[in-house]
Amino acid sequence: MNITDHHRIMVIGANGSGKSFFARKLAEITSLPLTHLDCEFWRPNWQVPTHEEWMERNQELIADKRWIIDGMCSHGGTMELRYAAAELVIILDINRFVCMFGVIKRAGKPREDMPPFLWHSRGPRFLRLCKRALLFNAESQFKSMRETYPETPVFVIHSRREMNRLLNKWSAQF
Repeated sequence: MNITDHHRIMVIGANGSGKSFFARKLAEITSLPLTHLDCEFWRPNWQVPTHEEWMERNQELIADKRWIIDGMCSHGGTMELRYAAAELVIILDINRFVCMFGVIKRAGKPREDMPPFLWHSRGPRFLRLCKRALLFNAESQFKSMRETYPETPVFVIHSRREMNRLLNKWSAQF
């Protein structure tokens, strides 16, 4: 696959799968603008936008002709908007225990791609992240989207090794 053929890329996967890392590296390679949905959705003190505000914000994000958007599929019921607008969907279908380790490893640590109020500590929210990482099933999560939008190319990455190999390959294309 030639990554340069795509200008609207959606990166999705479980908590701890490496979505933000992968999307950031892909943005560096392609020079496409990157949006982290967590930064758009969550507000200080874990407040959420109204459904109308979130739908409007998603419409603004997908209206651009060039983008990479990374995030969980569950952000306020708007995944279909992004999926329908994407030219390529990349699913990180990483082993659930690797994802769980990713969640544990980053807990409470500063992240350059996230505001401080989104850093997770080891509390109830952390336990929910761990649970979602363990229960995530890419095949069942995206089956209906793949059936509804069969013309949208989907690329599935199954391991961190494969992720790094692809990033290196795509980097060499530029």
